[in-house]
Amino acid sequence: IFMVLSLLSIVYGALRCNILAIKIKYDDYNIRVKPAAYLCIFMWRSFEIATRVTVLVLFGSVLRIWVFLIVLLNFLGFFFYPWILFWLSNSPFPENIEKELSRVGTTIVLCLLTFLYAGINMFCWSAAQVELSDPDLISKSQNWYRMTVYYIVRLMENAFLLLMWYIYRTDFYLYVCAPMLFLQLLIGYCMGIFFMLVFYQYCHPCKKLFSSSITEAL
Repeated sequence: IFMVLSLLSIVYGALRCNILAIKIKYDDYNIRVKPAAYLCIFMWRSFEIATRVTVLVLFGSVLRIWVFLIVLLNFLGFFFYPWILFWLSNSPFPENIEKELSRVGTTIVLCLLTFLYAGINMFCWSAAQVELSDPDLISKSQNWYRMTVYYIVRLMENAFLLLMWYIYRTDFYLYVCAPMLFLQLLIGYCMGIFFMLVFYQYCHPCKKLFSSSITEAL
């Protein structure tokens, strides 16, 4: 019961962040989110987060040491990614976050922001993409390529972790139909991707402002 309540609270938080990110990106427009959009986001985040957490738990139950390496690599990759893009852009260091902050204070704030960004992306696609070269620190463009790469790599990673769990599973899972569970989790993650595609293709409140639809980008 507590796990279900925790999952629902996390999914609700992800849903609110999605809506907030849309309003921040398109603050010049009057945005009206329809019930179908809420439903798609809820289903998208539910499948995505639930399957991701389950995969990590199953993998960690048989390969305890290796799960820390997987989590650490994921976290460090997403933590340094915005900084690498910022360094490649040759943009000046952000100074307009807070006038009262020194350069060291600004750096600490940016590190905390990328820390939060990395923590979110370990489990689901972040609603707001951090862009340190932007004055608002949030990417205003819709990068279909980055999203596509994220979900392809994440699906492959989940499949690999499940395969390792299937190979090294213990007698604890003797009464569990491992092949069926393997298949259900992969299908569950694909269902999350499906609802994400439906949301951006049909239910996004600002889909008319996109330069191209997600199906055209794919």
